[in-house]
Amino acid sequence: MHVCRTPAEAAAVAAATTVTTVPADDGDPSHPARPFHVPVRPCPTGGFALRIFRTPLGTRTAVAFTTGRQLADCLGPDQRSVRLSLAAVRALAVPLGITLVSVDPQLTAPAVRPVNLPG
Repeated sequence: MHVCRTPAEAAAVAAATTVTTVPADDGDPSHPARPFHVPVRPCPTGGFALRIFRTPLGTRTAVAFTTGRQLADCLGPDQRSVRLSLAAVRALAVPLGITLVSVDPQLTAPAVRPVNLPG
């Protein structure tokens, strides 16, 4: 989900996009870590892998959604997902060098496709 933008476009998108960071389980039993809907992709060897995205400014991020409906609205109804706590999402993302988890992102862009020129 990375699109080349001018600095002005990137700033406008960043201003219109809210990235919320939700703290992991704080250890208080009255505030347990809640499960999020986390998009995954199937692996050729079986199982699933965490999908990684980019923020409007190009930073790699994992994403998590508070409801399955929000995930489907953002990524489409066919997007596979698993339920994980935020701590589990971070544990999967950190070894990949990803320290940001975006919760309930609103803005997505279609994948860039090559343009077929007549010729």
